Amino acid sequence: MVQQLTSRLDVSFAALSDSTRRGVLARLGRSESSITELAEAFDMTLTGMKKHVGVLEAAGLVATEKVGRVRTCRLGRHRLEDEAAWIEGHRQLWDARFDALSEVVETLKRTEQDDA
Repeated sequence: MVQQLTSRLDVSFAALSDSTRRGVLARLGRSESSITELAEAFDMTLTGMKKHVGVLEAAGLVATEKVGRVRTCRLGRHRLEDEAAWIEGHRQLWDARFDALSEVVETLKRTEQDDA
């Protein structure tokens, strides 16, 4: 189970690591688009956009449908809940560490003032 979740997180974060792919997701959040429309919007070749869409599709973030010669893209079913939970867990960890560091700094300041 953990191995499967880690693998899925790896695929999702790899897909989201590219600014063009994040831009594609933002655009598809507004409306469906063909790969041709996406390529034009991002000033990219069709081949390049097909590769980006393929990565997003493999991660479940985008779904495509081919009707005739046109491949239409829309947001996929994957809603990033596991990814958001992973990020939240690490945010809480870092918050706790920074709170602990703040306590140490405050203790050192008080000690320094007492010694003066």
